[in-house]
Amino acid sequence: MAHAQLRGVVALDGPSGTGKSTVSRGLASELGAAYLDTGAMYRAVTLAVLRAGVDPDDAVEVGRVTAGVKLEMGTDPLRPSVRLDGDDVEAEIRGPEVTGAVSAVSAVGAVREQLVEQQRGLIREALAAPGGMVVEGRDIGTVVVPDAALKVFLTASSHARAQRRTAQDTAEGREGDLERTHADVQRRDALDSGREVSPLKQADDAVEVDTTELDVRGVLGRLIELVAERGLSSGVERTAP
Repeated sequence: MAHAQLRGVVALDGPSGTGKSTVSRGLASELGAAYLDTGAMYRAVTLAVLRAGVDPDDAVEVGRVTAGVKLEMGTDPLRPSVRLDGDDVEAEIRGPEVTGAVSAVSAVGAVREQLVEQQRGLIREALAAPGGMVVEGRDIGTVVVPDAALKVFLTASSHARAQRRTAQDTAEGREGDLERTHADVQRRDALDSGREVSPLKQADDAVEVDTTELDVRGVLGRLIELVAERGLSSGVERTAP
C-alpha cells in the first residue's frame, strides 16, 4: 500500500505549549520521516548543568559543562529518546527544575553553538537516507536550517498554552498548577524572545499556524496540507513491519 513520504526538512518553530512536539512527531510518523526535538537537547544540557551544581546564569561554567556532555538523540518519531552521558533522561528533562532553568542555559552562546552544530549533523544524516526530517524548536527556520523546504511557526494564546502544559504535567504524574504554569509560560516567552543569541522569532518566509482553537488532529491536518502544497511528499511502497 502506498503512503506519503517527506522530501527535505520541515522546520517547526514556536513557543512552549503550542503542541510542537505532539504534532511534529505525528507529522514525521505520517510521512515516514525522522524526527528531532531540539528543545530536548537544550533540556538535557540544562540537566547536566544542574547535576554539576553550576548556576545556570554563569555562562562560563555552563559552557564548560556543555563542552563535556555526550548527547545521543533517537530520531524515530515513534520512539524518540534522549541519552545524557549514556543515561536515558527523557522523563527527567521534563521536570520543573529543568523547565525553570532551560531558558537561561539556552541563552548561552557557547551552548547554542555546540548544539546547533550537532543538530545540523543529525539533519545531514537524516537527509542522506529516504524520508526527510521534521525538526522542532525555537530557531530552526531562522538559524539551524534557514533553507528548510517548509517553515511553520506555531502560535497560541499564553493561557491556552498554560492549560495544555498543566494538563500534560498532570497526565504524566507531575504536579499541575495552572496559575504558576501560566506565569512560567510568560516568563519563558520573554526570555526566549529577548535573548541576544538566536532569539525566538518567526522567519520571514514561515507560515504561521495559530493552534489556540485547534486540536492535535486539526493542526496535523493543516501541516499535511502545507507539505502537499509545497510538493514535499511522494508516494512510496510501505514495507511490512
